[in-house]
Amino acid sequence: MRNRNLRRDIQRLALSTSVLALAISSAYAQEAKPKSDEQPTLVVITGLRASLESALNKKRDDNGIVDVIKSEDMGKFPDTNLAESLQRIPGVVIDRDAGEGRSITVRGLGQDFTRVRINGIEGLATTGGTDSSGGANRSRGFDFNVFPSELFNSLTVRKSASADVDEGSLGATVDLQTMRPFDLRGFNATVMAKGRYNDLSQKTDPRVGFLISNTNADNTFGALLSGAFSKRRVYEEGFSTVRWDNGPSSGGWCAPIGITPANPTTSTATTCGPAAQGVARLANTPENIAAYNIASSANNFVPRLPRYGRLTHDQDRLGLTASLQYKPQRGTVFSLDLLYSKLDATRQEDFLEAISFSRSASQGGKPQTSVVKTEYAPNGALLYGMYNGVDIRAESRFDQLSTTFTQPTLSLDHQFSESLRMSAKLGRATSKFANPVQTTTTLDAINVNGYALDFRNNDRLPVITYPFDPASSSGPMTLASVPQVTSGTQAATVANTTTSEIRIRPQGANNRNDVAHLDFAWDAIEDKLTLRAGVDVKKYAFDSYESRRVNQNDTIFAPAAGTTIASLTTQLTGFGRGQNLPSGTPTSWLIPDLNAIAKAYDIYCNCLKSGPAGGPGDFTLSSITNGNARGNNRAVTENDKSAFVMGDFTNNIAGFPVRGNFGVRYVQTEQLATGYQANGGGTEVTVRNSYTDTLPSVNVALNLTRDFIARFAAAKVMARPQLGNLNPGGTISTTGTLSVTSGNPLLEPFRANTFDSNFEWYFGKNAFIGLGLFQKNINTYIQSIRTNVAFKDTGLPMSLLPTNFTGEEVFQVTAPINTKGGKLSGFELNYQQPFTFLPSWGKNFGTLLNYTYVKSKIEYVVSPTSAVTITDDLLNLSPKSWNATLYYDDGAFSARVSASKRSSFLTRVPGQNNNDVEGKNGTVNVDMSMTYKLNDKWEFSFEGSNLTNQANDQFISRARDSVVVNNVTGREFLLGVRYKF
Repeated sequence: MRNRNLRRDIQRLALSTSVLALAISSAYAQEAKPKSDEQPTLVVITGLRASLESALNKKRDDNGIVDVIKSEDMGKFPDTNLAESLQRIPGVVIDRDAGEGRSITVRGLGQDFTRVRINGIEGLATTGGTDSSGGANRSRGFDFNVFPSELFNSLTVRKSASADVDEGSLGATVDLQTMRPFDLRGFNATVMAKGRYNDLSQKTDPRVGFLISNTNADNTFGALLSGAFSKRRVYEEGFSTVRWDNGPSSGGWCAPIGITPANPTTSTATTCGPAAQGVARLANTPENIAAYNIASSANNFVPRLPRYGRLTHDQDRLGLTASLQYKPQRGTVFSLDLLYSKLDATRQEDFLEAISFSRSASQGGKPQTSVVKTEYAPNGALLYGMYNGVDIRAESRFDQLSTTFTQPTLSLDHQFSESLRMSAKLGRATSKFANPVQTTTTLDAINVNGYALDFRNNDRLPVITYPFDPASSSGPMTLASVPQVTSGTQAATVANTTTSEIRIRPQGANNRNDVAHLDFAWDAIEDKLTLRAGVDVKKYAFDSYESRRVNQNDTIFAPAAGTTIASLTTQLTGFGRGQNLPSGTPTSWLIPDLNAIAKAYDIYCNCLKSGPAGGPGDFTLSSITNGNARGNNRAVTENDKSAFVMGDFTNNIAGFPVRGNFGVRYVQTEQLATGYQANGGGTEVTVRNSYTDTLPSVNVALNLTRDFIARFAAAKVMARPQLGNLNPGGTISTTGTLSVTSGNPLLEPFRANTFDSNFEWYFGKNAFIGLGLFQKNINTYIQSIRTNVAFKDTGLPMSLLPTNFTGEEVFQVTAPINTKGGKLSGFELNYQQPFTFLPSWGKNFGTLLNYTYVKSKIEYVVSPTSAVTITDDLLNLSPKSWNATLYYDDGAFSARVSASKRSSFLTRVPGQNNNDVEGKNGTVNVDMSMTYKLNDKWEFSFEGSNLTNQANDQFISRARDSVVVNNVTGREFLLGVRYKF
């Protein structure tokens, strides 16, 4: 039961409406009416059942097709992460970063197609992530992990469009609502504290929160303040490859003696590459020739950077809300809502990897590597390989990351008369993401013989054999530096070699939405037709920045004389705890000590320390003049003006109650995109573009019986292009994967026609079964075209390349274009029921089940010079997903176990490096929670998440299903207490 003051207030409200209460009681109650001298009894439902009932009522009453999650009180969401709560809704699946929900996909449409409003104002929260999870968010997708879930009391997913809801979504509009003082009435105060334990990192972290709210006696003024803080320290461990490529890639393998090498200009009769390299070719034996020929087949693939690694995540998340509400007269309410969230994090990524398979001859890569033994599966996947001349690297990257989100929102709801009302909102949502430290250091062992890679027993966790102790500071792992000359021209690199690197890449992104909304509603026909009209004005500003070393090779000189490797290194230990890694997998290895290296080299001085400018001793940073950083220095400004008219209607057709809305929205978009082209070392280019859209929509809900509702909806919708695709400039990467990327600021938006129907049967109290059918005809789509081209054939000047490049190097050239898209269709099944039909304590059980099936046929262009297309799934679309929850709630004790399934989905079509597709394999996440309410004040809880330690399993190639990432983050358990004053 709620506290006594709240119960008294509710009872007073009930008494003031006793006539209505008695009427309802006489119509539906089975027991006799109370006597005239008795007071009607009010039963207040709390806990999980209360939030389910409230959410279901909201769904039932809405004119559109919506799903809702409600929180009964502060800190009572079903999950500790907003995205993980949203995945309980049919048609919603999530993607994770560091084991935590980050983004959502609704009915097969990813985060770029989903708009998020907070307290009615569109916001965009972005943060950084691992490269395998998309890296820093510089697009329109919303990162839900920025916010503590304790700040919100309602999540609404609007799956059908209506004219009064802002444009910009093909998938859904998600409304997040923080709590307000008028939601609670009277004085309320709650504090909570939890301890979180992760069984992989073996760390215990705090999670705390509070809420205090009060309204005056006549409920005309109220104030609320809430806050939440959590710390999360986790390990992410496993195997990864950063894609696979075929035999001839990167210049092919080193041929045995007597076989014509694939790179004849870089080999001698007896050595792979120049004689000075000293990498001997294998003898001319049948075994060596057979291994070389098999590995050189274009149908056989090898991992580009096979590696085991640990990512150490340390996050601090703080959120605060404040709300003031004032009701000066009946029908008028002012609301001021303030939201602040700060996510501070560090991430360290430590890998032990082989880098030769992804490097060209000029980088001392694959053409210097000999195939000693090898086996391949019939589908072309590597099963086993032993190699000579392999470059082994210990790579360590450290990031400092922070996101600061602020949003003030001022709302006014005013009733001029019984039939005329006005609603106005004014707000600004600002998200500032900063990554001031992103530094990578490496240790290298050049041209190691006897390296072996064995997938025969496990295609996700191979046995990797190193012919030396990778944990020893006295072994071949060292700082492979560029020799410093005392006279003549100082080289920036070592020919035909990839030396050790220090990469420094500070970066960030800012988003700001200034929004003004005004609408009027007029009851043209009382209880039958309400006409509405309104305008929205939004100014959206985005900018992104990045700097990198002027020395675009990121090379270094040797450390000062007398400095030992041991003094610049440390060890990673305890890798693979509880993961059943193959026998022989290193659990410790030598890694760079960033702090020691930073001090020894003074890497953050932003200056020239030694040698010539642009050389290994130059730690000066540059941005728009830097070919590797230029592409992330860009900005987009949008001015969007829209107006709508619509009608909300209620009527009867042939005796059946029908309600809904119809209307049209007109929107004008003016875009200003700024980027930097390569000419002149970074020439600023600004391109204007504008377009208009007329977006009609209709929603109809027909009550075939009192409890059976048939809904129909249709609309034209649009979503603006991804921000990165609007860049009028471009970027060139000459380290790692060689690539050229450019944008297209004249892109048309995504446009689609959508059709929805829902059939809902509310067959009992808090019981529901529904079927939803949907189709989206995507008429305009945006796709990136990728081709492999020798740099000399791109038309770009050779001056953009490092001096050791010849122009023969093959770059991946990427640019976006509009394509015609295709159809997406599917259905949702949704079932919710408390087991009140069971005897005794069995009636306290209940279940929530849903299943979604989506299919799509999108035509992807393969090449800008070819009419050939690939018809495949929409990116981020899982064809099948389901959620299942079994709960128990008797008012004092409640428990829940939930499972969420997402089938595999694609992340890139066509795939990179001669592959057809890239994607993620399916997942099943299992979570549980239990709470016990000791009395009206004290409540205790125990929660478990990711109970099966589900792996993040990414793949490349449909036929091979070759592993790209296979990482786990461990199980988490939370023990907590809440106290309500």
